[in-house]
Amino acid sequence: MTGPISIGAGPSGSEPHSANDRHVPVLGNRLALVDKLRGLMIVLMILDHVREYLHEQALLFQPTDVGRTTALLFATRWVTHLCAPTFVLLAGVAVGLQKANGRTSLRRYLVTRGLWLILLELSVIAFALDFAAPFLFLQVIWAIGFGMLLLAVLIHLPHRWVLAIGAVIVAGYPLLAPFAPEPGTGGAIAWTLLFQPGPLPWLNGFVAYPALPWFGIMALGFGMAPVFLAPAMERARTLVCIGLGMLALFLLLRGSNGYGDFQPWAVQAEAWRTALSFLNVSKYPPSLDFVLATLGCSLLFAPFVARLTGRLGRMLDAFGRASLFTYIVHIYATHGLALVIGLALGFPPQLFLGFLSDPQPLVDAGWGLGLFWIYLCWLAVCVTLYPLAAWFAVLKSRRREWWLRYL
Repeated sequence: MTGPISIGAGPSGSEPHSANDRHVPVLGNRLALVDKLRGLMIVLMILDHVREYLHEQALLFQPTDVGRTTALLFATRWVTHLCAPTFVLLAGVAVGLQKANGRTSLRRYLVTRGLWLILLELSVIAFALDFAAPFLFLQVIWAIGFGMLLLAVLIHLPHRWVLAIGAVIVAGYPLLAPFAPEPGTGGAIAWTLLFQPGPLPWLNGFVAYPALPWFGIMALGFGMAPVFLAPAMERARTLVCIGLGMLALFLLLRGSNGYGDFQPWAVQAEAWRTALSFLNVSKYPPSLDFVLATLGCSLLFAPFVARLTGRLGRMLDAFGRASLFTYIVHIYATHGLALVIGLALGFPPQLFLGFLSDPQPLVDAGWGLGLFWIYLCWLAVCVTLYPLAAWFAVLKSRRREWWLRYL
């Protein structure tokens, strides 16, 4: 997930939606579409992490295991697939908008921002995930940070060139699989960091998000920045068309059961499980089918998300404008909630400390809540975090201290 990279000077978080906004300087306002879409991804990510920490089956099998899952559990997990690729895409879009806005020293900012995100992943976030000595679990913040370092090299290229580079990476990096180095070698470490998820040799850690395929998605976002600069109606039509095109290509590739994903779908004993098998695309690392399906959905519905008003619209806007802050706080809140509920139910507290490297004691103790309670806890966390996110978003809009740009 990306942090709140400012794409304009406007403090309100709003944008014009009328047909006359062609003459309004869009870069003088934060784009409501970007903020609210990013906020929606925060809400979905909270659902995913609440499920991972509190669900009774989270440590027993993957919720996308077609042979063992239920339709609701599969849907609960699949919808959260939208989070990471959308966050990474919007990180690239935000950088592209800053370039269009003529931001000075953008390359230096990307380098310092990227290094800062990697440091956060290895320290503050690592502790939040495990409540113990850092288990180096390299996830989306690491991938975005590394992607910013790579994007700093390409920052002066035309948007369409970076878009082409991103498309080539997303569609073509699986072709490098035959060149994987032997395990245990120095090259294998670089391969794990860049291409293929896996444990980190000699370290207590795991790479869940290899950097290169996720950078491909960020490059797509940078290349798409001009779309977000168009007038609202034109932008909405373009995003809907791109989203539909991605979904159509996904259906074509997935239907052919050939190139596009690392695991083919198969006919199951029950029709609904066959449908789940078809939708069960690979995230680790992200396959072409995964990118097309998830980003296709996000871009298709983005214009509708931008128009949300009322309490829900305000919540999404606040989460989106304070996304990195909310991301960090929600991990502590979710893990802390699991610890508090566990203590209330009589589970020893040490079971919830340092369990990432060895979750078996939690499994043996019979930890976990039913799916109904997962949704209830998700809503509770969202409602609790909203005032904090809103406060921090206002703080960032009113204050100009340099360090606020990094939170």
